[in-house]
Parts: sequence; structure tokens; C-alpha cells
Amino acid sequence: MEKISIAIDGPASSGKSTVAKILASDFNFIYVDTGAMYRAITFLAIKHQVSFSDEAALAALTQKYPITFKQSVHGQLVFADNEEITQAIRQPDVTAAVSEVSAHGKVREELVAAQRQLANAGGIVMDGRDIGTTVLPQAEVKIFLVASVEERAQRRYKENQEKGIVMDFESIKEAIAKRDYLDSHREVSPLVQASDAELVDTTGMSIEQVVTKIKKVVCSKGF
Repeated sequence: MEKISIAIDGPASSGKSTVAKILASDFNFIYVDTGAMYRAITFLAIKHQVSFSDEAALAALTQKYPITFKQSVHGQLVFADNEEITQAIRQPDVTAAVSEVSAHGKVREELVAAQRQLANAGGIVMDGRDIGTTVLPQAEVKIFLVASVEERAQRRYKENQEKGIVMDFESIKEAIAKRDYLDSHREVSPLVQASDAELVDTTGMSIEQVVTKIKKVVCSKGF
């Protein structure tokens, strides 16, 4: 298959990461989890006691502690500050603050540059909230995934239980709704559907059905 770039955007728990990983594996492409990069910076801010409102200091963290990924038999691992932080960045304290951290223009500027560098060679599946609009506006395939807040909260609740993360359902639902608002109303690179992106509502769909739908979109574009 041609080494194209596939951009997958959408709100929290819409299925972006799960679907992107499967597509990357099936197409033998590289998967880049941009959300994990913003979570990593948020984790570093908490660890090094950097204020979530200190834009310059947060941007400095991206330079001082490069974020790297490594594939393992258990999936993708995330590293920063000489530490494997794959599970740490999914904890409630990081989830609660990541929208505030990711809203800073200088933070996004640093991470977008890193993301574009990863995508230079093509053959990539990248998911996030501004991939099709800001990071990879020239991506050959753009997908915008959505799902109801109720269903996304159920997905996150189940995922948290499997990972041993304690957070009640209503709190998760409230956090997702709040993040939707913050992500779509931030001044820099808000969460919006690119004009040339294919909208896929995953409510009531299995992961397999979503993957099949996106593969049909890829095929329809001649790839």
C-alpha cells in the first residue's frame, strides 16, 4: 500500500487510539498517539511542580524531557524523563489537567513540530484533536470520530476498571463533557472537524465495524 498519512481526530474516548493502532498494524504503518504526548507533558508538570498556567515553563518541559515511544508485546510504551509512564499518564490527575496544559500555544507549537517530523516519511496513522486541521492538513485521509457522551463514558469506565484506575462512572461522564467543551472552545487549534474529513459516528459500533468503515474510506480514495 502507498505510504500515505491517515489523520484521525475526535473527542475523548471516541475510539481514536484503538482504531488507529489497528489500522497502523494492518497497513504496516507507524502509529503516533499525540494525546499521549500532551498527557506526558501534563504528567511532567505534576511531577516537577510546574503550574498548569505557566506556558513558558510547560513548553520548556517538552524540550528538556523528549517524549519517546517504544513498541512491546503489550502494546505501545511511553517514556519521558528516563521513566516509562504509559500507565501514569492515564491517571485521573493527568486526565483532569491535560486540556488546560494542551491549550497553551507554545506547548502545542513544540509538540506539533515533533509530530510533523515523525510524519515526514509518510506511512503513518496519527490520532488526536487537531491532526487533520493543524498537524497534518495535507493528510491523504482524514477521519473525524464521534460518539455520544454516555457511550464514551462507559468505554472509559470499562477501560479504567481493566487498568485498575479507580474513578466512578458519573465523574468520568462529567470529566468527558468538560473536556469536550474545553477542547472545542480553546483559542489555539480547537477541536473541529476538518472540511475534508469523513465523519464516523461510532455510537453502537464495534471496533471491528469502525475499522472496516475507515478502510472503506481509504479504498474509496484510491489507496
